[in-house]
Amino acid sequence: MYPTTLTQLARANPFSAPLFTLQKVEEPHQSFHGQRTRTLAAAAAAEEGDSCEFGSQKYFILCGFGGILSCGTTHTAVVPLDLVKCRMQVNPDKYKSIGNGFAVTVREDGVRGLAKGWAPTFIGYSMQGLCKFGFYEVFKILYSDMLGEENTYLWRTSLYLAASASAEFFADIALAPMEAVKVRIQTQPGYANTLRQCVPKMFAEEGLWAFYKGVVPLWMRQIPYTMMKFACFERTVEMLYKYVVPKPRSECTKSEQLVVTFVAGYIAGVFCAIVSHPADSVVSVLNKEKGSTAVQVLKRLGPKGVWKGLVARIIMIGTLTALQWFIYDSVKVYFRLPRPPPPEMPESLKKKLGLVD
Repeated sequence: MYPTTLTQLARANPFSAPLFTLQKVEEPHQSFHGQRTRTLAAAAAAEEGDSCEFGSQKYFILCGFGGILSCGTTHTAVVPLDLVKCRMQVNPDKYKSIGNGFAVTVREDGVRGLAKGWAPTFIGYSMQGLCKFGFYEVFKILYSDMLGEENTYLWRTSLYLAASASAEFFADIALAPMEAVKVRIQTQPGYANTLRQCVPKMFAEEGLWAFYKGVVPLWMRQIPYTMMKFACFERTVEMLYKYVVPKPRSECTKSEQLVVTFVAGYIAGVFCAIVSHPADSVVSVLNKEKGSTAVQVLKRLGPKGVWKGLVARIIMIGTLTALQWFIYDSVKVYFRLPRPPPPEMPESLKKKLGLVD
């Protein structure tokens, strides 16, 4: 029986190699209780030198820890730029550019004013990083197991998109309360200067809803952002090793692999910033104002208003994303976690596509 379904999948996949003449092959027999190695699925045992099995509980816990370090530290480091970006979005008449925004902020609040909102930023994005990276690894393996080895390879871009979207859904629920506090501190001068001042004041005025009213716009901003962040990164790494790096990944040192990680992360970050910026503008205005809805804010900002502060965000998110992937991959290296190489076409698929005898 000719594998017509695989032919259709290969033809529909925009990232697939050119089609080859298909050969009639026998499907390999597999025991119901047997295990097979999958490109993106959990391996049966840890490779030599790894501290744990790929897909084990320890693996997921340490990936979550890597997410905490990568997101919490990097977002906190760029709080001054984030503060200026938020103020440009909610008050463009006063904060006309990045340079002007920094100058006005320092003149009014001093240098210390640039650090406003650092505590909710660190807590919120640490929790987001835990869920984002930890659940991404979980969902990637889960969906890969559901698809099977061959479909996992053929539809790997869709797999990255689905796994990252699923992870970000939960990550934003963890982020929303601290994001609301951060934006209120940064964009309403005089409202509150610290986390301890802002949280009880917001709760007294608006109740629990004050911390979650921005979760839907957060999904609008962060889910497309994260889908681009993970899918673009994974495919860029694959392309860099295939077309740019002069030797196979297995022959690269850990330091060389981390350089590839950083470059791929920055490229992914630029695209992330562009696709998520309109929703980011809505979130900033929404968390500043009381009683407004996302639709009302979107109508008021208009097509031009939602793109205010884009340059600042591209610089911030490009750098952030590159550093996040670098830190996350460094954590994997430090704890000797399994780091599978870029996916390769399974032997069974090569036979069905006539690539091997």
